[in-house]
Amino acid sequence: MIGEHSSKQYDHELETIRSKVLLMGGIVETQFLDAMTCFRIGNLERADRVIAEDDEVNQLEVALDDACSHLIVRRQPTANDLRTVMATIKVITDLERIGDEAAKIARTSKNLHGRGAVGVNHYEMVRTIATATSDMLHDALDAFARLDGKQALQLIAQDAVIDHEFRSIMRNLITFMMEDPRTISSALDTLWVAKAIERIGDHAKNIAEYVIYVVEGKDIRHTKPALTIPDQPVP
Repeated sequence: MIGEHSSKQYDHELETIRSKVLLMGGIVETQFLDAMTCFRIGNLERADRVIAEDDEVNQLEVALDDACSHLIVRRQPTANDLRTVMATIKVITDLERIGDEAAKIARTSKNLHGRGAVGVNHYEMVRTIATATSDMLHDALDAFARLDGKQALQLIAQDAVIDHEFRSIMRNLITFMMEDPRTISSALDTLWVAKAIERIGDHAKNIAEYVIYVVEGKDIRHTKPALTIPDQPVP
């Protein structure tokens, strides 16, 4: 009876932590979307809000890390339970870094629009990669919420698409700067934003990898697993 009671308490505490992690995920997801809106239309007030929200995300990281540490000490989880806690700690870290990248985008947006002249079609340059990354982050959080290993595995393949898109953006922006030096400032700002988006994609991929670690007990970081790619329509 004591063991069963302790197990129920552990499950309750872990579920409370997971709920707060998903809350944190919702905040950084909104941060990213708001930051991209700032980049598109130059809403300085919203940019300031995105930057201010980064403090809330940082505080959540500290509180959740502390809760996970106390859970390990008090409950001493083993096997899959320990994997779940350790993976959750890593997800928390990646979410905090996504918040950092969103704040970078907001600050860059303020700089870009504060100068007035843009020089390149800055938002259209990153629109595709931003949409793909936003979808990937949302799906990674969904996979974490449902511990869906199959969905997580498919997400990992999408990161290669985002990386390819970033390299294409970088080449295009370099061409702009070489052809017209007046675009250098705005092109560099756009490049920093594209890089921040690409990094958010990396963190979303990390979250997907942690889901697989919990579900299958396999650490697939720095490996090339057999990825399940969704069927493509026949032309």
